[in-house]
Amino acid sequence: MTMYDTSDLHKRVERYEAAFDEMRTAQQDVKNVLHDQVLYERWQHLGLELGFVVAANQAGQQPSAMPQHEMIGHPQLAEAWAG
Repeated sequence: MTMYDTSDLHKRVERYEAAFDEMRTAQQDVKNVLHDQVLYERWQHLGLELGFVVAANQAGQQPSAMPQHEMIGHPQLAEAWAG
């Protein structure tokens, strides 16, 4: 069994903690991206179920929901989706 110098052991622990923090941050970043993607896909699916279609906006960025039909008798919903 090898004995480590106390300062060497502290350096190893610091490197381990730094690597662990970096890994945790990267994991959280991946989790956020996947979470956002799943929510967006679910939003699209719900929109389709409600009669909305996905169309790309003029800037070519993220698509937006466009009403496929008029919401007759539901002006509050029509205004909410239009805004």
